[in-house]
Amino acid sequence: MWCQLFLQRCRAGLHLFPVTQRGVQIQGRHLVTMKLESPEFQSLFTPGLKSVAELFEKGKYELRIAGGAVRDLLNGMKPQDVDFATIATPTQMKEMFQSAGVRMINNKGEKHGTITARLHEQNFEITTLRIDVVTDGRHAEVEFTTDWEKDAERRDLTINSMFLGLDGTLFDYFSGYEDLKNKKVRFVGHANQRIQEDYLRILRYFRFYGRVAEKPGDHEPNTLEAIKKNAKGLAGISGERIWVELKKILVGNHVNHLVRLMYELDVAHYIGLPVNGSLEEFDKVSKNVQNLFPKPMTVLTSLFKVQDDVIKLDLRLKISKEEKNLGLFIMKHRRDLIKATDSPEPLKPYQDFIIDCREPDMNSRICELLKYQGEEHLLKEMQEWSVPSFPISGHDLRKMGISSGKEIGTMLQQLRDQWKKSGYQMEKEELLSCVKKV
Repeated sequence: MWCQLFLQRCRAGLHLFPVTQRGVQIQGRHLVTMKLESPEFQSLFTPGLKSVAELFEKGKYELRIAGGAVRDLLNGMKPQDVDFATIATPTQMKEMFQSAGVRMINNKGEKHGTITARLHEQNFEITTLRIDVVTDGRHAEVEFTTDWEKDAERRDLTINSMFLGLDGTLFDYFSGYEDLKNKKVRFVGHANQRIQEDYLRILRYFRFYGRVAEKPGDHEPNTLEAIKKNAKGLAGISGERIWVELKKILVGNHVNHLVRLMYELDVAHYIGLPVNGSLEEFDKVSKNVQNLFPKPMTVLTSLFKVQDDVIKLDLRLKISKEEKNLGLFIMKHRRDLIKATDSPEPLKPYQDFIIDCREPDMNSRICELLKYQGEEHLLKEMQEWSVPSFPISGHDLRKMGISSGKEIGTMLQQLRDQWKKSGYQMEKEELLSCVKKV
């Protein structure tokens, strides 16, 4: 049986042995297979997965790892999420899990063929092989199948269309492994057809280009033509789905190239980007933030010329309140809140700003502003700096006989200014002695 060897080796504690890559002609297409035995692959076989494998083996239903997890494993990475595909229908899976007393959760995916089983404190998402029968550019009506190649054919990119058997056998129907080795990003089959099945695939193409491609500008001409032809289809995609993809593009590789491409291919205005985005500023900031791990909004804000651009983006993409406020903050202060060039303490203007505004998340926003400005050394200082507490309160002044609220407010501000000038070093008694002098 297909996973008998795997189960035997799991029980015996043996490793899989490498097998030479080979090609098999199947239904007129060249199926490439090989065996994987990497430590990352072996690490997936938890008690939960071993139990799942035994159940599917007993039911005579083939089970394979699918999509992005296969891509990551072939790149020598342990995937964060592992999706599985099978020839078993959702009904068959439910019967199998119920008979074995396995708990199933999140039944929302069942109509799309996905059953989520929970074993040994671990969730396993397993989806029946599918064919898209009807698509409208956003959703698809599916039909279940037992044909692995047809399921691979409905996937977006060749590098995401591979399967991996639990014995380590790779099943590659569309040269995904070859593309991965050559750092090429291509649609499965015809780009135009794949995009029209789900217009979000335009952004997925850009995202994976930033993740896989070695250099900018290495696109197939027919891919770019298909993107430009279908760009308006993104107008019908929800803002939330677009923002999920766009955020990943903004913190990936080749971001300045990819965003310029979005403008050249008429994609930008359909996804909420300003019509006349500041591309020169974007190029500058995308270089400033390299290796500084910026938030996506920090990078994106460089495209905006006026605060209304942030408002329009929010209306289209439904960004979070925190993201919106960060964008507005950077726009307001990117030119006037800068390091002190005439002082031995270049960070002090930022520190004073935090002290004066007294907002709990301001330290985080200042760090993003420093990334935007490319101030790497100041960023490290800011990340290590703890916001000091002003040691004087209105109660201290009342104890000294000052009762007027207005007078207390004025005096507190004067003392705060003195404290700031001292580099936040003056202590309570020293500050109160200033009150006595006044």
